[in-house]
Amino acid sequence: MDFGLVLQTDPPASAVVDLMRRAERNGFRYGWTFDSAVLWQEPFVIYSRILAETQRMTVGPMVTNPSTRTWEVTASTFATLNDMYGDRTVCGIGRGDSAMRVAGRRPTTIALLGEAIDAIRDLAEGREAVVDGTPMRLEWVREGRLPVWMAAYGPRALKLTGQKADGFILQLADPYLTEAMVTAVRTAASDAGRDPASVTICVAAPAYVSDDLDHAREQCRWFGGMVGNHVADLVARYGEHSSLVPEELTSYIAAREGYDYSHHGRAGNPSADFVPDDVVDRFCVLGPAEAHIEKLRALRDLGVDQFAVYTMHDAREEMIDVYGSTVIPALTD
Repeated sequence: MDFGLVLQTDPPASAVVDLMRRAERNGFRYGWTFDSAVLWQEPFVIYSRILAETQRMTVGPMVTNPSTRTWEVTASTFATLNDMYGDRTVCGIGRGDSAMRVAGRRPTTIALLGEAIDAIRDLAEGREAVVDGTPMRLEWVREGRLPVWMAAYGPRALKLTGQKADGFILQLADPYLTEAMVTAVRTAASDAGRDPASVTICVAAPAYVSDDLDHAREQCRWFGGMVGNHVADLVARYGEHSSLVPEELTSYIAAREGYDYSHHGRAGNPSADFVPDDVVDRFCVLGPAEAHIEKLRALRDLGVDQFAVYTMHDAREEMIDVYGSTVIPALTD
């Protein structure tokens, strides 16, 4: 199992770079950041510094979207970083939540996202693609490589992931939901004539190492609020009791009363007060290091290839170090 570190690009950028360097020293192989231009600093600028100051780490957004940048700009940016630092990027992509909504726009459609995945990958790898009706190619790209991993929850998004994406990003660590969604992605891949095992599975969720579960829950409750934004979209589309979306995913948002993005992804987010303890426990990885190892082994047995750790809490350095000394060695073949 691989491990990734997920950060917000709060200033100063040097602190983000320092944490990524610390993560690499502790065995983390991937460095991820949020991508929301209004809320945080521009991640692609910071990726260049991270790549320059690490040796092996692969970096990318968790996640970008097809609408805040044109597709050729996204592809060219990734291709430039790869040319400079040796194919050490990955494009995490989704419909867009905070990046779109804080700018007064709606998340993009699944259909448009599918077109963008193909075009961004083709352009970044040196092939021709059609963008807004215009054929184009990045002529300077030579032997380019860009894995595109898609974030998904709902049935149409899971199907598209299996059909087109190189990886699947699932932003929760509930084993029951993980098994169901991984199965949906792999089934879609098989139906599309692809090798299901070729789709990398990445589970992303907060991890907090502590015997004090009450404090750990309060530090990570924000995550249920963030996931709730996507779940609310699913409920609006499919209904509260649709057979297409598991009740284990949707039932907890019944008490949700809107969302304030000014606290997005932060401990103490008042918009996450509706999230019950059992959902925090299911969606996150909490407790002493032994509990983390046990849950991550269960996820690995379900086919999860990478655990990407959200560290938006008060113990970032401690978590990175404990994972490096105890958790990662226990899960790394």
